[in-house]
Amino acid sequence: MLLLMALGGIASANAATVKVKDIARVAGVRENALTGYGLVFGLSGSGDSQRNRATVQSVANTLRNFGVNVDDADIASRNVAAVIVTAKLPAFAEPGQLLDVQVSSSGDARSLTGGTLMLTPLMGADGRLYAMAQGAISVGGYQFQGVTASLQKNHPTVGWIPSGGSVEQASPLQVAGHGRQLSILLNEPDFTNATRIANAIRSAEPALAVRADHAGKVTVDFTAAPSDLVERISRLENLTVVQDRPARVVVNERTGTVVAGGDVRLGKVGISHAGLRVEIRTEYQVSQPDGIYYRPGQGIASTVVPSTTIRADDPEAPLVQVPEGATVAELISALRAVHLSTRDVIAVLQSIKAAGSLDGELVIQ
Repeated sequence: MLLLMALGGIASANAATVKVKDIARVAGVRENALTGYGLVFGLSGSGDSQRNRATVQSVANTLRNFGVNVDDADIASRNVAAVIVTAKLPAFAEPGQLLDVQVSSSGDARSLTGGTLMLTPLMGADGRLYAMAQGAISVGGYQFQGVTASLQKNHPTVGWIPSGGSVEQASPLQVAGHGRQLSILLNEPDFTNATRIANAIRSAEPALAVRADHAGKVTVDFTAAPSDLVERISRLENLTVVQDRPARVVVNERTGTVVAGGDVRLGKVGISHAGLRVEIRTEYQVSQPDGIYYRPGQGIASTVVPSTTIRADDPEAPLVQVPEGATVAELISALRAVHLSTRDVIAVLQSIKAAGSLDGELVIQ
């Protein structure tokens, strides 16, 4: 079980300054998803089977493009796999820029190890071609299969082609406002942070008209500012602000992880948590009839007799007192001192939140 606490003092947490570009981004500057359908050749019998008619048809269509006419029934597709190819087109990408490409099997191929992706067009959400992908696939796993056994590591049906994609068309994204107006979007909407960003811009650029539209957006008008948009954005994104961090405790019940900020405080609360453990054990013994019998009847035979033992351990529940204003770190230290497991600590945090004594947000994953 893993117990992790991310802690810091209240003063240092609240007074931490960050750059605007660390907590916000310029509207219109984002990545775009690209997707394509392709074929991987060169597999050593680990490709799609004949049941995948789409793969057989794709191979036949590909061969026809090279002037080879074959019937679908004559194609053995075990060395070929149909795949879905994905990539991300960065903002302001220009033709010739290289992209990392991910390749995922779409049929019943067992492994893509040793395969080569054939030239595949990558399309955007608007249906236009933005990149082409091709190259040898790097697979971080393997699979070996025999008649009655198999050995597999990681996912051999998913691989990468580093720098396997080439941008053919520039990204259609552009900064919102076309140089007259700029929108700054917060990564995590917060009214306080939006106001502080707007005030920082006003202090650094008094000639600009700045307003916080809502918790997630700050708008800057450049009607009276220089026309160099790149330099203007660079100045704004490097301004520093005091970030207001939310008081939050994150609990992962699957892994037993608790992460809390140092500014999360507790109200005065008393905690009593008991751990009842019940152990049930059954042992089976064989009972043999006494004496020696020659051709015994049906009523005389060995009998399996179960013997069940039940033991209950109900220790006295320890009482933990937490003073007003204590941190989550101090609470967990007190709970660990009375030998509570991480699962029990998570249950206690949930109960404290339900009681209204946790001054912050409890996020359960």
